[in-house]
Amino acid sequence: MYGLTIKQKKFADEYIISGNATEAYKKAGYKYSSDNMASVEASKLLRNPKVKSYIEERMKEIESNKIADQKEVMEYLTSVMRGNEKQEQLITIGLGEGMTRAETFDVEVSAKERIRAAELIGKRYGMWTDKQDVNIELPIFIDDVPEED
Repeated sequence: MYGLTIKQKKFADEYIISGNATEAYKKAGYKYSSDNMASVEASKLLRNPKVKSYIEERMKEIESNKIADQKEVMEYLTSVMRGNEKQEQLITIGLGEGMTRAETFDVEVSAKERIRAAELIGKRYGMWTDKQDVNIELPIFIDDVPEED
């Protein structure tokens, strides 16, 4: 794919995780005589076109996986609207003699949240607009009256 050695790939993957080139260089298994030498060699690796390309491509993949697309958002809102989603609720239970215990329970989303999800879906599809799309043909006026009139 990128023509990286095993150590170069390990270096790039470790660099993506930590953002620290020197530490990534060490974790990738490269031999070095001092921390300064590891830092210099790590810097060289970051400028290597194959390593640089691999890191950039992986970062794009990671970013795109973090961001929800329209379909995912609409599916989630639909799931909430239909009551398929649960939310955690903290409930305090009295044990007697002034002692209590807190427990969490999964409960259905509230009607308020379901209505809000429905509103957002409706807004997306333009269901709640008061505007009307009206196509009107305007008359064309022709100035054909002679000048002497």
